[in-house]
Amino acid sequence: MTGVRKGLAKVEVALRWDPSPAGTPANDLDIVAAVYPAADPHGAPVQLVHFGSRSPDGTITLNRDSHTGQGFGFDEVMTVELHRMAPDKGRVVIGVVIQDTRVGAGGGAGRAKTFADVAGTGFRIREGHTDLAQGDFAAVPAATAATVAEFTRDASGAWSFALRLEGFDADPEEFTRVMGGGR
Repeated sequence: MTGVRKGLAKVEVALRWDPSPAGTPANDLDIVAAVYPAADPHGAPVQLVHFGSRSPDGTITLNRDSHTGQGFGFDEVMTVELHRMAPDKGRVVIGVVIQDTRVGAGGGAGRAKTFADVAGTGFRIREGHTDLAQGDFAAVPAATAATVAEFTRDASGAWSFALRLEGFDADPEEFTRVMGGGR
């Protein structure tokens, strides 16, 4: 390699949504990152990073965590320092999961919220000041969780990005098991 770095280095994943209407259960969306080994990039994740956690090596951190969507701009922000990841890490999948807040009377009854139930959803993935992708969850309205991005390391060690908007009907625990499965 020359003095010019190839591939991605440090990316930011940001998530936004509107608060729920007054008197209804809060909209609580969370960014989740799953890190997979280079030796088995579609197997079980070796790290899961989400609200209340960070990666053991400090390469993935949740900088902002919202439980309601209140605020201006993006409500949750996660930083992924790909360039600092150990060589045995070969794939990172980023997803969004709606926490179990129910649609229906009493907050505990009814069905789980889907992206169609949450107004103003959107995501942005960027490196520095360059947007790699922006979007919303309109393509997966019946889903309770979705992947949004996949970062993979090639044989030279360079990281690349692929937009991967795929919806899942899964609770948060199940989603972390299936979000990075083979396509």
